[in-house]
Amino acid sequence: MGFKVAFLGLGVMGYPMAGHLAKAGHEVTVYNRSSAKAEKWVSQHGGKMATTPEKAATGQDFVFACVGNDDDLRQICTGINGAFHGMKPGAVFIDHTTASAKIARELFEHAKDAGFGFIDAPVSGGQAGAENGQLTVMCGGTHADFEQSKNVIAAFAKAVTLMGESGSGQLTKMVNQVCIAGLLQGLSEALKFGMNAGLDVNKALEVIGKGAAQSWQMDNRGKTMVEGKFDFGFAVDWMRKDLSLVLEEARRNGSQLPVTALVDQFYAEVQGMGGQRWDTSSLIKRL
Repeated sequence: MGFKVAFLGLGVMGYPMAGHLAKAGHEVTVYNRSSAKAEKWVSQHGGKMATTPEKAATGQDFVFACVGNDDDLRQICTGINGAFHGMKPGAVFIDHTTASAKIARELFEHAKDAGFGFIDAPVSGGQAGAENGQLTVMCGGTHADFEQSKNVIAAFAKAVTLMGESGSGQLTKMVNQVCIAGLLQGLSEALKFGMNAGLDVNKALEVIGKGAAQSWQMDNRGKTMVEGKFDFGFAVDWMRKDLSLVLEEARRNGSQLPVTALVDQFYAEVQGMGGQRWDTSSLIKRL
């Protein structure tokens, strides 16, 4: 049975995610800051478009969002014409933005007071995962809201997991980004070392990719890094935003992240080289 759902934010992730919801038989209303994108989505997938987040959210069973950062999220939720003004009691707001755990908890409390649910649900899997409906979704919120929502989220996900109370989804995404940052720097150094040593680096990747050094990044980005191709969606600018959230949270909880802090500075150098929109595997460029 289809639900009435809204999707706020039709970027490289949100656009295909909303499409999967429509394909799954839900009645979808979309909102995007630039309306041309929403018009294009409706012409492709059907459904409706709304001119404000509030209008998009009014009367919906579920409202999804995927926007840029904490400020964008606060604006579309509780700002003028924000979605929270239109949410009906018992509905659930599912936020796929990678944002801070702090804003997740703030919006959760706001929603609870108003009688509807809020789940922080950042995703991993990138643009390809969104397009193929194969995202990994890490959720924070109440068990009841999660149970109500998980089958709807499944329209674009291969795994949907409740990690704990509000904010836990965002904290898990931070763990994810710490892992990726360190892996990509290690892979960059290894490949550059191999090149300097005169090895056939692609052959080396095939050999070590069958052993303990294997990783998703090696399998999916190793050869493209060697070729100097960096157009795979998840941009350096976005990674820096994510790592700033990580480092802020680390200061709060007393974690030492020396490698992550260093890799964040390396990404700043990549930005300085004009690589703001290159994907995260572009770390090798500065070597």
